[in-house]
Amino acid sequence: MKQIALVKMGCTVDQIRPRHGDFEDWFADGLGVANLLQIDVFRNESLPAPDGLAGIVITGSPAMVSAKLDWSERTSRWLHQAVQTNVKILGVCYGHQLLAHALGGVAGTNPAGRQIGTVNSHLIDNIDKDPLLGFLPKRFTAQASHSEVVLQLPPGAQRLATSPLDENFAIRFSENAWGVQYHPEFSAPVMSDYIHYRADALREEGLNPEELMASVTETEEAASVLTKFVELL
Repeated sequence: MKQIALVKMGCTVDQIRPRHGDFEDWFADGLGVANLLQIDVFRNESLPAPDGLAGIVITGSPAMVSAKLDWSERTSRWLHQAVQTNVKILGVCYGHQLLAHALGGVAGTNPAGRQIGTVNSHLIDNIDKDPLLGFLPKRFTAQASHSEVVLQLPPGAQRLATSPLDENFAIRFSENAWGVQYHPEFSAPVMSDYIHYRADALREEGLNPEELMASVTETEEAASVLTKFVELL
């Protein structure tokens, strides 16, 4: 039986893991799938043939796509091949940016600055027929934590959603590949802890961690993209 591959691009913040687990735990819960095929590419684990998979999910990472690390570039080449198959692909945060990079777009530092916390998102007009995001309300909230974004869409890609600091908050890259800059796998407690453990760095960037934490809420609509992805497989 084919499995969904969880292509893990790194680990969560060290202080968060004992309390909440790691990316694979959150994605297993959000997708509703217990037997994910986890591939730790940041530890140089081998990637399987994409056409033997039921679907592919690429996680976030503390690394930066623009650094073009060897393991990341290897995954980029693999994703370029995977998009040519019929396998469904979802990139999240780093995975979203890596898909753009793999397909000829550009990812890099957001000129608008870091985006972190529960943020407002706005669907682009006339995407109601998109099979993954088309069911969402026009405006919804989502959890975010990133300083790099997709700066330039790859050829043929379609912008699906924006946020106040990012015009490419969600993208459809091809008939079978999507990316979301937000974290559908984050719960409100996880989001709050990200802000808490990065509070000093956030203050140095001119952000107010107390205000950010006070505005954190659950984001069920944004999170439902994970179960919708499974339904498409």
